[in-house]
Amino acid sequence: MTLSVDLFFSFRSPYSYLALPKTLKLVEQYDLAVNLRPVYPLAVRVPGFFKKASPQFARYIVLDSRRVAEHEGIPFRFPRPDPVVQDMTTLDVAAEQPYIHRLTRLGAMAQLEGRSLEFTYAIARMLWDGSVAGWNDGDHLARAAEQAGFDLAAMDAAITADADRYEQVITKNEKDHAASGHWGVPTFVFENEPFFGQDRIDLLVWRMQGMGLARRC
Repeated sequence: MTLSVDLFFSFRSPYSYLALPKTLKLVEQYDLAVNLRPVYPLAVRVPGFFKKASPQFARYIVLDSRRVAEHEGIPFRFPRPDPVVQDMTTLDVAAEQPYIHRLTRLGAMAQLEGRSLEFTYAIARMLWDGSVAGWNDGDHLARAAEQAGFDLAAMDAAITADADRYEQVITKNEKDHAASGHWGVPTFVFENEPFFGQDRIDLLVWRMQGMGLARRC
């Protein structure tokens, strides 16, 4: 019996990116479907979040995510430019967010097509692996989408024609994410039980094995 788990994901979250290699291995090894569901990052989803958080919060994430990537052997560098337009001195988040809105809506479209994990990994790798500077320029995004079997121009045109459709998908994802019992990303949800962080994947597997998770032949 194929088991199913939701994965709530943000394109700005380093830990979301760092969770993807292990997630893909799970799908390869086990009879498991991962429903990747994009949400907006906390900076956009919760206005003023970073101003209310300890000043040590962002600094620790930078330190820890780099160390996790080094430990796991995952190519890593913070995206250039940042998917969220934010002044990191004042922590003010710009009202206009062209990058993260576009990325998250693209992820929502891939979700509707049932291929969000493949699409998201291709895009996230391009954003985070350090191979591209100026990911928003040229054909970087288009080539990453093509690697996952998507036509970026067609996706952008469909979203422009009906942006509300994809915003509704994102809103539903965010509501279900909140209802799961956690607010951070990545959060895996299996049978209404949340597992927050890329460091809880082993615990998630243990739980699913108790519910009949089987290895693929």
